[in-house]
Amino acid sequence: MSYPLFRFLGFRVPRKPVQVRIEKELGLRGFALEHDFILFVTPDGAWAVSRRCTHLGCSLAYDEAAKQLVCPCHHSQFDTHGKRVAGPAQRNLPVYPVEKAPEGGKGYIVTI
Repeated sequence: MSYPLFRFLGFRVPRKPVQVRIEKELGLRGFALEHDFILFVTPDGAWAVSRRCTHLGCSLAYDEAAKQLVCPCHHSQFDTHGKRVAGPAQRNLPVYPVEKAPEGGKGYIVTI
């Protein structure tokens, strides 16, 4: 009898997608560090990975020498495609779709 009530209380409205336009010049480094994600650009394409650790939600730092995202809280490590390498995190990072800016525009559009 109480199941419908608990189901109603646990309901969450899904978040609407947000598009972020990146117009920075990436240069030779090939990445742009943003607040919520990190954008990687290579000759093979572009992709964006979340900067929130899947363990406890700490903001990840990017170790450019090791080419890994590292959690400063509990030292979880992820590769540049968001796959878990080590640490207490059990899930991979979310990967966001990236589009090249429309004709005449420069940069990329990331949908988070």
